[in-house]
Amino acid sequence: MYQPRRSPDDNYVTETSEVQSETELILQKHIPADPEAPVTLQKNQHLQFLARNLVQGFPSRYISQDASQPWLMYWILQSFSVLGVALDPGNKQKAIDTILAWQHPDGGFGGGPGQHPHLLPTYAAVCALAIVGRPGPGGGWDQIDREKMYKFFMSLKQRDGSFLVSHDAEVDVRGIYCLLVVAHLLDLLTPELLEGTPAFIASCQTYEGGFSSASQPYFSAEADGSTVLLDSIRPPLGEAHGGYTFCALATWIMLQPYLKLQEPAVNPPTVDYQRLMRWLVQLQGSDVELGGFRGRTNKLVDGCYSWWVGGCFALLASLGVGGGYGRDAGPGTESQDDGEWDDIDESVWNKLGLQGYILCAAQHPAGGLRDKPPKPADAYHTLYCLVGLSAAQHNVYPSPARSAKVAREWRSLPDYPNETLRKTSFLEALSWSEEEGGSHVLGGTANRVNATHPVFALTMTHTEGIMSHFYKQAIPRRK
Repeated sequence: MYQPRRSPDDNYVTETSEVQSETELILQKHIPADPEAPVTLQKNQHLQFLARNLVQGFPSRYISQDASQPWLMYWILQSFSVLGVALDPGNKQKAIDTILAWQHPDGGFGGGPGQHPHLLPTYAAVCALAIVGRPGPGGGWDQIDREKMYKFFMSLKQRDGSFLVSHDAEVDVRGIYCLLVVAHLLDLLTPELLEGTPAFIASCQTYEGGFSSASQPYFSAEADGSTVLLDSIRPPLGEAHGGYTFCALATWIMLQPYLKLQEPAVNPPTVDYQRLMRWLVQLQGSDVELGGFRGRTNKLVDGCYSWWVGGCFALLASLGVGGGYGRDAGPGTESQDDGEWDDIDESVWNKLGLQGYILCAAQHPAGGLRDKPPKPADAYHTLYCLVGLSAAQHNVYPSPARSAKVAREWRSLPDYPNETLRKTSFLEALSWSEEEGGSHVLGGTANRVNATHPVFALTMTHTEGIMSHFYKQAIPRRK
């Protein structure tokens, strides 16, 4: 049996090195005895795990998640979607009614009925409605108060371009990501909303290359008693983290249409892509860690970073960084679902290795997915392991052909301001496509899951459905 090389401790044992060693010993037990034997995604067990949580309710330990009820709903519904399963009409309606009960009368969604509105549960609630909702009475989409939602967003905006996650709360790039996803899905984008945000996002990049949760603004007093934000003094707060980095990078991608419309600036905000790429690739574990990802330097691998870190590579590839950029299909293109790999893999990360970690270590025998053995499964890790598996299986990229096809169907509407920003953001959001012949599924076609939108963490179908409705546009069918 193959025995991968253990991580060195330089003959200086610490608490960190001991925990790392213990984790590697546990993971070694999950390396298949026969490396040629196929590993299976236990879809039925995972579906039963999800159905139990949705229909029967969560175990008592989830009471700590009372302020995260929209997240629990989203994690379950999107996990079903990635696995290719839809709810029946009755359970869809129950989900819609439950989600609408979280909408706050002043705009946005709270973590539960009667709770204060917050950007993070607002994202989860709107994404959940993208999955189960529909137009019309009781369908959820038309019951979202978009006007109050926008006012709620603007009430959180800070002078440095950042946003509080809730009134009297902190600034966090995760909240800004959540806000911009909702603004894209519901057609709420305006220059006023986005002003200053690119500079704030860029200021959160740390010396390692990843992003922290926020940066510290500094102001200079003026002679008239006012203050001016100093652009050159904005140190990032905290260390680079996989979750913050995904949210910051996805936000940066969403801001590109706005940036392209701005007048050329003397010192435009920039992101160091090469340093970011270097940091990301170093977060993937070695063979003894089964190719999983860690979320910070010198931390343990964790299944959820399959998405938070593994999902960053498609975003960087869309900017022309790192290779592996998808191409529009030509004649004779075939899929690689049978486990055969291209002779030349342009990707800078080990997609096969990540699939192995998820299939061998992250699956819980009783259903659901987890951080790592011997931990229990939970709804959070179930989703982010599954969408991480999706990111490793499929090459999803902004397709020029798809963008052109959607653009031909675009209709300008009267009384809709910011036409260029709306149209460009719409086209870029819906240009993401799965490369034909670009799928590489470890274990064969039975392990295949649905492709995931790299920015929104929804399926392409649900993204197109809700955006088509709110932008009032017809979207051409995919093949």
